[in-house]
Amino acid sequence: MRFDDPAIAAVYRAIFERRDMRHFTSAPVDPAVLARLLRAAHHAPSVGFMQPWRFIRITDPALRTRIHALVEAERRATADALGERQDEFMRLKVEGVRECGELLVVALADGRERHVFGRRTLPEMDLASAACAIQNMWLAARAEGLGMGWVSLFDVDALRTLLGMPDGAKPIAVLCLGHVDAFYAKPMLEEERWAARMPVEACLFENGWNGAPTESAEPAEPTDSGAFPKF
Repeated sequence: MRFDDPAIAAVYRAIFERRDMRHFTSAPVDPAVLARLLRAAHHAPSVGFMQPWRFIRITDPALRTRIHALVEAERRATADALGERQDEFMRLKVEGVRECGELLVVALADGRERHVFGRRTLPEMDLASAACAIQNMWLAARAEGLGMGWVSLFDVDALRTLLGMPDGAKPIAVLCLGHVDAFYAKPMLEEERWAARMPVEACLFENGWNGAPTESAEPAEPTDSGAFPKF
């Protein structure tokens, strides 16, 4: 059954107004809201219904500080690898680990090798499934008026050891979640002129890579004027 028009508009609004947030207030997150967000994440699709995601809530301030140190170390290593864009990168705010109301680490569970359904030729579908859970939480957070930021700047082995994860488990995200003074009008990296959003036409092909024509099909001429809502 089709959602009613206001519900449809709300879904698209959450999608188009979601932002990867880096600036937070220190106000606490309502436990009931956090529970709803985790439930939304847990209802994500997963290949073979493997549900590979595990969430670790960080409530120890000292542990939060150590996680921030890991992120900062990788931020500097990333800057060193960027060459001529090093200084530009170092001016960016790339995380909100210390100030966000809630800090969560998302990991892939151990024992994933036993899940073959849908992963025999694409073993990385465990990561894709966990990313769906994160996206669910992100959209639900935006609907709740909370910001969220996905931080991937950390040494995987160091974070795994710090949090006592079992062999085979793998951290994939540090999620900063919390109240914000305002959501960015555009993605922060676009506002900072680090990168620009590609037009949807550049990502949509038909009947072959880059729309290569075949004997049975004419090249597609997709347009971004009407088929996709503009927010």
